[in-house]
Amino acid sequence: MQETPVTEVTAAEARERLAAFVGEMVAGFSHVRWRENALLYVRGLVEHGGRKSLWPTLFRLGEDAARYESLQQFLADSPWDPGRLVRACAERVGPKIGVTAWIIDDTGIPKDGTHSPGVKRQYSGTLGKIGNCQITVSLHAAGERGTAPLGWALYLPEEWCSDGARRRKAKIPEEVVFRTKPELATALATEAAGWEIPSAPILADAAYGDDTAFRTRLDGAEFTYVVAVSPQIGVFGPGTTFSIPERTGRRGRAPSLLRADQNPESVRALAEELPPSAFQILPCRTTPAGEEVRGRFAVVRVVAAHAVTRDHLEPRTEWLVIEWPEGAEAPTDYRLSNLPEDTEAERLARLARLRWMIELDYRQLKGELGLDHYEGRSYAGFHHHCALVTCAHAFLTLERLSPKARRPV
Repeated sequence: MQETPVTEVTAAEARERLAAFVGEMVAGFSHVRWRENALLYVRGLVEHGGRKSLWPTLFRLGEDAARYESLQQFLADSPWDPGRLVRACAERVGPKIGVTAWIIDDTGIPKDGTHSPGVKRQYSGTLGKIGNCQITVSLHAAGERGTAPLGWALYLPEEWCSDGARRRKAKIPEEVVFRTKPELATALATEAAGWEIPSAPILADAAYGDDTAFRTRLDGAEFTYVVAVSPQIGVFGPGTTFSIPERTGRRGRAPSLLRADQNPESVRALAEELPPSAFQILPCRTTPAGEEVRGRFAVVRVVAAHAVTRDHLEPRTEWLVIEWPEGAEAPTDYRLSNLPEDTEAERLARLARLRWMIELDYRQLKGELGLDHYEGRSYAGFHHHCALVTCAHAFLTLERLSPKARRPV
């Protein structure tokens, strides 16, 4: 009797595990055909290389035109909630990866034409320039043993939101209105906060950290954060005191707003005033090989100026984390954090350096799982595609973590 090759056995076992996992994640789908199509789509994302657009994927899976029509409708028009699928995946994977941070970012998806929802010539950090693209904001849990996407939100520029004809063609719901990227990110974090996953400090780059309202909203919602800010962001330095000025005359209202006893300064200026003794060498990252990477940091207590001087909010003391490598002419990074006053400097340094994990996530989501390959022009279809890519990502994460999952040789 001829034995079945090990590679065929392991491939069959993996396919069975994939079917079981997807079945668990989509158990709440009300239609059998939706569950069948979800499994088929995720199989295509996981099992085959090349471009993951719909027709090539189905061709590689040996499916026919009827299935193509069914999957098109499943993606573009079926009223299933992509957020529920993302949540199911997050709650399955999150507890297993040792979550240490939630990371907010956005990524550009190059597009031709003008009909895909949200597409326009706009700056994308992914492209490193202005290009014709869509931009999606996303939230990810990052941990010691992997990552898990927690949400996706397609950014719609103002001209898209006000163009009724294009909205109808792209099937954008009436309740969807213009929101900035920081507003979209806050909504994703607020949604995920109600899930059964470990919470953690939120990390973001300066495109989000420079937004005073974003930081204020996070703090008001009781999120902790460590977010990058630009060198020119103004702060009141250590030792600043705030008080209400005395009334100088009999007429008019008495002063009611707190004022500082000194002027704000940029975070770069503050950093340059610090003595060398304020900086310390701290471990900030552990490599996969177990080696400690160290950096030169200073951490000081400051009050962000804009919220006080422009928004007239109560002064709120935060950490300013400054990274200034030995021998560099100027600091390379500045971050603000509302973590408690007793937070150790090493933890602040490690969180400051952890945001790079989002780049690895995007690389897998795009390079291996086709996040940027969706070719439909439906707003719902885009988010359905992102949710199914998340499902594929979750399965691969669990496979990598499972000691029982045999790999093909």
